[in-house]
Amino acid sequence: MRGPGGRPAVDVRTLTRVLFERLSELPPDAPERERVRAALIEVNIPLVRYAATRFRSRSEPMEDVVQVGTIGLINAIDRFDPTRGVQFPTYALPTILGEIKRYFRDNVRTMHVPRRLQELWVQVSGAMEELTVLHGRAPKVPEIAASLRIPEEDVRACLDAGRAYNAASLEAAQEHEGGLALLDRLGYEDSALAEVEHRDMVRHLLVQLPERERRIVMLRFFANLTQSQISTELGMSQMHVSRLLSRILTRLRTGNSWEE
Repeated sequence: MRGPGGRPAVDVRTLTRVLFERLSELPPDAPERERVRAALIEVNIPLVRYAATRFRSRSEPMEDVVQVGTIGLINAIDRFDPTRGVQFPTYALPTILGEIKRYFRDNVRTMHVPRRLQELWVQVSGAMEELTVLHGRAPKVPEIAASLRIPEEDVRACLDAGRAYNAASLEAAQEHEGGLALLDRLGYEDSALAEVEHRDMVRHLLVQLPERERRIVMLRFFANLTQSQISTELGMSQMHVSRLLSRILTRLRTGNSWEE
């Protein structure tokens, strides 16, 4: 809350304390309680936004995170006891953060992540933010591991777990891929895949043929030469080539049970 010239008009902590004092004076059924409670929420929304910035690396919209954090703020207001001598922000911040973390843990991940990694990810993400500010760049895995005194393998596992929040649509266009959808860049089923077993069987039979007969098959079915061209290539009559091809194919079919 600011006055003219941008100077603070009322200190937020002071205003919060006054509002809680007023709230404690009102009976449970007093209509004014809701107005005081709403004022407490409005005054302390910046605390929620501050907590939400810790999760800015996530893919969730920031306003959604703020809404979830506001639920934590409301719970903190309803449970806060001013007589204990604790400042409200000190009491409320863990409640707000807990509500946001619970939201990410229970509602956002599209893949199951072990609870240990979920809890460790909170530490890793916090260390990443601190190291980014300290070094002015994204920290490396060894730096994060050294900061938290945990194995690098655990850091890598947490980074992988941190990517398990949202599933990308196969039909969504990817800006860095020239507008192509992920589906357009995936491999397709090779129509010749079903013939792999057959080709392997033919290859096995071909190696058993004599050199001349194997060459005739290769020229006819792999080089796509006509019988006339084969006869010229091998120096024999076309009729002889035709008889040899017939005999070869009969032999291949006899040894190839799937042809039946």
